[in-house]
Amino acid sequence: MSQWVVVIPDRVSDQGKIEKDIFGSAAREVRCLNVKTNAEFKGKIEDAHAILAWHDLIWDKETLRSLKNCKSIVRVGAGFDNVDLAAAKEMGITVSNVPDYGTHDVADHAMALLLALARGLNGHNEISKTSPVGWKWGLVPTFRLTNKVMGIVGLGRIGTAVALRAKAFGLRVGFYDPYKAQGWDKSLGLNRFDSLEELARACDIVSLHVPLTPETKGMINSSFWENAKRGMTVINTARGPVLDWKCFTQAFDAGIVARAGFDVLPQEPLDPNDPFFKKWLSGEKEGCDRLLVTPHCAFYSEEAVVEMRTKAAQEALRVLKGERPLNQVNV
Repeated sequence: MSQWVVVIPDRVSDQGKIEKDIFGSAAREVRCLNVKTNAEFKGKIEDAHAILAWHDLIWDKETLRSLKNCKSIVRVGAGFDNVDLAAAKEMGITVSNVPDYGTHDVADHAMALLLALARGLNGHNEISKTSPVGWKWGLVPTFRLTNKVMGIVGLGRIGTAVALRAKAFGLRVGFYDPYKAQGWDKSLGLNRFDSLEELARACDIVSLHVPLTPETKGMINSSFWENAKRGMTVINTARGPVLDWKCFTQAFDAGIVARAGFDVLPQEPLDPNDPFFKKWLSGEKEGCDRLLVTPHCAFYSEEAVVEMRTKAAQEALRVLKGERPLNQVNV
């Protein structure tokens, strides 16, 4: 029997049944800690051969150096900005992710945010509670999606899925992604923008679908809003810090951004003391009609979680067995 120890530090509280089924007798132990902070796992992870890491904890150089036997860290999810990739590579640790588990779920969520804002669902739901006074149309701003121009920032798996869904609703869809080969736009029937500023000038709706990297952090900044079409709708199901928050709130207050739907924020959970959120939290009508926030749940469905955990465990097992990983991110 192998002596492999697999540690799941955060988020899993069911004793790792899915993972145990994947590893079988290949693992001596699948250890579920379900901790909230790095301080809580000290003395409990150092013997791990594989780490199945969610997004609550930070895997910095100091933490990685404490791992004496580790060969694989798999981010149980798509984003890997909480792992020091260079430090892991230096220590011979393969870092992988699960990039495709939630493609449908996040794309559906992005469209749900857009549809809810376009049709004023939040506001209509609230005024319906005041029936019969509120049982009427015209009290909440709405707009038609057909022939609006939507710009996708980042045409990866999720961005592509959103683009295809948006086309089905009659939107004219373009994208900005300098890493996509020429001709990708033709194969999908999309318009290609050569810069963020060009996209900002052309689009009524912008949906963000990029990972958080040094290149993408704060990429939606003052230059973007200076070029943006007034009355834009912004959807973010990627990572909060992709938006320069100060620049965004200024654009929102100035009406450059008419509506926003966020599943991710620069600080999570939401900070109730953030001046931007005070009107929204107090139920101020305009803020409620213009803003929708969900608690970083776009990835979630019961099916997605099973797929994500299964694929993460399979990837770790591949590495421990000396096989080529499918989704290494610290090449």
